[in-house]
Amino acid sequence: MPFAVRAFASGLFTGYVPVASGTVGSLLGLLLYALPGAEDPWILLGVAFVVFIFGVRASSLMERALGHDPRQVTVDEIVGMWVSLLFLPKSWTVAIAAFFLFRLLDIAKPFPARRFDRLSGGLGIMLVDVVAGLYTNLVLQVLIRVVHLP
Repeated sequence: MPFAVRAFASGLFTGYVPVASGTVGSLLGLLLYALPGAEDPWILLGVAFVVFIFGVRASSLMERALGHDPRQVTVDEIVGMWVSLLFLPKSWTVAIAAFFLFRLLDIAKPFPARRFDRLSGGLGIMLVDVVAGLYTNLVLQVLIRVVHLP
């Protein structure tokens, strides 16, 4: 496995953390979002799309080497976190809420995420987290409008 593929698919090696690698990968996604300018929805959407496309390929290669949906692959969590935060105000409250809600939904795999989880290959790996990110984003959009979450 080429070094660059392992580095990319594992979210800069966060996937090799022995405990809760998905949570650590999600945290990396959140930290990258904290960079100045990352909240611009069009920049975030563009970067997420590019990372998604390359993530499908890298995840497929990792799965071929390590088995179905290997825990070492965390690029999917990074993209999922970014989807969770798209078009939301950049605040610590929103970011922390997104982090915990995304992790919960990523673990629970609500429909259709569980279906994608059964697919082999990188597309299934990546889509599970995109679905969890979309659900997270929708919940937070409602909370911001109804509860006026800051």
